Amino acid sequence: MRRLTVLALGTALATTGLALAVHAAPAKAPAADPTVRQPGWSPPKNAFGQPDLSGYWSNATMTPLFRNVKLTPGATMDPKDAQRVEKIFSDALAEDDKPTDPNETTEQLSKKASESALLKIRPEFKAAGGDVGGYNAAWIDPGSHIMEVNGEYRTSILTTPDGQIPKGKDGKPINPYAGYGRDTYDSYETRSLGERCIMGFGRNAGPPMLSNGFYNNDYYIIQTADTVAIQIELIHDTRIVRLGGKHRTDGVRPWMGDSIGRWDGDTLVVETTNIPKGEAWMGSWKNLKVTEWFTRVSPTRIDYRFQVEDPDTWDKPWGGEYDFSPMKGVIYEYACHEGNYALPSILAGARRQEKEAAEAAATKVSAPAPSAAGGKGGPGGR
Repeated sequence: MRRLTVLALGTALATTGLALAVHAAPAKAPAADPTVRQPGWSPPKNAFGQPDLSGYWSNATMTPLFRNVKLTPGATMDPKDAQRVEKIFSDALAEDDKPTDPNETTEQLSKKASESALLKIRPEFKAAGGDVGGYNAAWIDPGSHIMEVNGEYRTSILTTPDGQIPKGKDGKPINPYAGYGRDTYDSYETRSLGERCIMGFGRNAGPPMLSNGFYNNDYYIIQTADTVAIQIELIHDTRIVRLGGKHRTDGVRPWMGDSIGRWDGDTLVVETTNIPKGEAWMGSWKNLKVTEWFTRVSPTRIDYRFQVEDPDTWDKPWGGEYDFSPMKGVIYEYACHEGNYALPSILAGARRQEKEAAEAAATKVSAPAPSAAGGKGGPGGR
């Protein structure tokens, strides 16, 4: 496993003063920019008279799901600061595109990863390779630009006031990684769906559909008269949206939930319920409803918004927004096998640890108690 440590970023932050220079000011792009909705522009129609969303798209972005308030306290940033952030990331990734020293131990790799300035900004990168600190930059494709929506450079995909997950109804913070199965070893069934090659990690398929921050953030949208199919590159999932349908009532919970759609003008509105526990969103699933809006806003952009609501978890709905951009090329087969090969070793290692712990406990119980003869308080010690 190769590491993701980017020492150059720390220097860049120190020399540019980025943490202090990022402003919370909206940045409007020029009206001629084709990535922004144009006055009077309307999306082309397909053979069924629908706004055409079809084609290959990507949501890869340097913008994180959650806002790093220490780096970018506001919802948007100035264009110059956005460019500066992009350069820091690109320079850092280029610096890290080096092989790992084969003589370094797992502990050394983990220590270097924990000290990486990049991981302090994007701590989720560590998950790419677990406790060894992740792959190096040769293996990841986190995008090359800060997310721009309607000319504003966003500091997070979430559009909540602070760019964070709202607290639960009980006032306690929500664990964003609840239910991922990372530290459970009882059975292969308790491991994560991504590790078992059932669903992609990072929620690319959704709903909501999100960039995982690492790689394979690509999609292929196909439309028919009564269906919209979205092929997701990661773990080769295909999401089916039934147009004009009704939610199922048989209690079955498909992996990506039960999605029905309708056209509201030029916008595809998708409502999803019946989400399974294994695909919980921030721990919410049983009564979770996700609403999504897909709008073709220019020849090169699809505006994507989502809203999540669960009356058992949050007081009110909340969500996020980003833009899809054209993908370069087409989607090829994604062959998932890492977890399949690793699962026997993961479970075998857990069983060995349990056996060693049981043997150590048994040895401790069966060991004879030290003799009191000659000791303090004993007959011979008085």
